[in-house]
Parts: sequence; C-alpha cells; structure tokens
Amino acid sequence: MGPEGPDAEALADEEHRYRRLQTIVALATAELAQDPALTPEQGINVILWARRAAEELFPGKGGTFDLIYRPRLVRILEERFGTLAEPGDPGAGE
Repeated sequence: MGPEGPDAEALADEEHRYRRLQTIVALATAELAQDPALTPEQGINVILWARRAAEELFPGKGGTFDLIYRPRLVRILEERFGTLAEPGDPGAGE
C-alpha cells in the first residue's frame, strides 16, 4: 500500500461513521415526528440517545451535534408538544 493508503482508509472510515450518524439522525427524526405514542420525555430521551451515539462515533464532537442536529430534533419535538424544558441537558439553552 502506498503513502496514500492510510489516509484513504481514514477517510473511508470517517465517511462510514458519517453515514451511520446520518442514519441515526434520520431514525431519531422519524421517531420524533411519527410515533403516535411518543411522550415529550421519551422525545427528549430520543434526542439524548442520538447525541450519545454521535459522541461514540465522533468523540469530543458533542458540541458539533448540538449546533447542527439538536436544533432540528428539538424543533420537531416542539412542533408536536409546544415549548419544552430540558432539565439536565448540558446542551440546553438555544
């Protein structure tokens, strides 16, 4: 393997993790928007689950999740249930 091999492998790994993150966010979005039995508390837990999964895929990038994905997920939940307080959520406070 040439000198570009490890970089290509690292890039492929990052692309795979990014696709997985996109799937996680899509699942969270669908659950928040479509689950008729979802409660506000369960919705908050779905958002926190997605954030934890993002942190596992991209350690130390929880703040990036909070900037990019969290507002979209919270907006979906608020459209269903009105304004929510998120006690204990370190990313709260938009």
